[in-house]
Amino acid sequence: MKSPEIEPLPPSEERAEHAASVKPPRLSRRMRLLGWWRRQMRSVDAKRRGTVIAQLREGSHPDFDYFLMVLLSSVIATLGLLIDSGATVIGAMLVAPLMTPILGLGLSSLTGDEQLLKDATTALLRGALVAVFTALVLTLINRPLPFAPLQQMPREVLSRTRPGPIDLAIALAGGAAAAFAWALPSVSPSLPGVAIATALMPPLCVVGIGLGMGNWQVAGGALLLFLTNAIAIAFASMTVFYILDFGQITLFQTRSLSDLPRTLRLSGFLVVLLFVPLAYLSARFVRQAAETSLIDKVAAEEVERIGGELAGIRIDRGGDVLHLALQIRTERPLRYEDSLMLQSRIADRLGQPVSIVIDQILYTKLDPLIPPTPTFTPTPGPSPTATNTPTPTNTPTPTNTPTPTNTPTPTNTPTPTATPTPSLGKVANTQWRGVRLRQSPNGPIIAVLPEGAPLQITNQIVISGGLVWVQVIDAEGRVGWMPLMYAATLTPTPTPTGSPTPVLSPTPTLTPTP
Repeated sequence: MKSPEIEPLPPSEERAEHAASVKPPRLSRRMRLLGWWRRQMRSVDAKRRGTVIAQLREGSHPDFDYFLMVLLSSVIATLGLLIDSGATVIGAMLVAPLMTPILGLGLSSLTGDEQLLKDATTALLRGALVAVFTALVLTLINRPLPFAPLQQMPREVLSRTRPGPIDLAIALAGGAAAAFAWALPSVSPSLPGVAIATALMPPLCVVGIGLGMGNWQVAGGALLLFLTNAIAIAFASMTVFYILDFGQITLFQTRSLSDLPRTLRLSGFLVVLLFVPLAYLSARFVRQAAETSLIDKVAAEEVERIGGELAGIRIDRGGDVLHLALQIRTERPLRYEDSLMLQSRIADRLGQPVSIVIDQILYTKLDPLIPPTPTFTPTPGPSPTATNTPTPTNTPTPTNTPTPTNTPTPTNTPTPTATPTPSLGKVANTQWRGVRLRQSPNGPIIAVLPEGAPLQITNQIVISGGLVWVQVIDAEGRVGWMPLMYAATLTPTPTPTGSPTPVLSPTPTLTPTP
């Protein structure tokens, strides 16, 4: 049998020219993007991935140390919220250990580590309950005490009750930054800043404060903010760990969305689902803010038309009627007709029924460039006593007989009554927060006096609302009331005693009779 002929290979020069003429296959856009990412991103080797997993397992374990830090951070955050101190709340964010269990949830959902998933879930749920319960107890303890007045919600509390899409974006960025900081040693120093940005402990404490004050709207808004932060951080950290090849399927092995891990797709769906109520709440908040701005503007203009100044306003939108509580500063007392006219004008401009309640503050305006006109008050003196005028008598004798003149009776000068003088004092024992000066005990606030402000303390003392109130006069001449516990007397001023003025009795004179 004849063997087939084998064609000889072309010379090596021809083969080289043919290879040079053939172009390599064009890479897809996705592969070029992944290649660029690999060149820019530092790789995380297997040893570093094992270290990160071990650290997250240790930090997500619900042991005594973990719950102790949760308790301490919740105490710091709650007290900082009650006294409206932003710096104290930031300190609580740095101490709180809640970020680690959420990152553990993201990593365990990606890698399928059941033990890490169980520990992280237990630590997060129990830690959240400890924080809420601690805030609830501290609020109930502080409500009857005068150290942290809770008649109104502090600003730090209210700022965490209206979550929106911006909060969702902040949580996503914070979760991604936290995952990168854990995975890459060079980025680890940024972890404290990430803890401040994501703010997990303050919303939980606001939930407890809302429950302690019976305000379900505050508690519900803060709970929604915490859930938003937790879900967004878990999704962002899971995405970063997936990009850094922590999962069973790497980024380069993914060809379509169906190749993504199921837990990653589920968490992404939850994030999208959260966006709907957040967008609705944000739109409603913007609408209410616009309405509130309009109400403030209309009320201020109408109060100015009747000769007053709007010092404060409280809005209640319950029912079909808009209820407004106005605090007005005026130089003259308002009449009933003024309140009717003010209510009618505000209702006409807003286009809806309005009910107003006026809290009036009387004040006197002083201008240093225009001194007040002095009023002269006559000084009372002794009352004159009528004296008998001697009648001359004709005597037939040539000798002049002197007739004595009646001596005037001396007038008694009244002794002045001693008037108590206000003693000098100052504001004290307020822990440098100052004290509110009120128009009446538990009445409207007319000023806030700082620690150490000089006072004149009168002897007017009443008991109202379980507190002893004293009437004082501040350095600007405002007369108001404040709790007696915050007024410290400096040096008592002695009360002047009136001295009687001696009256000289006129010397009797002899009038010669002609």
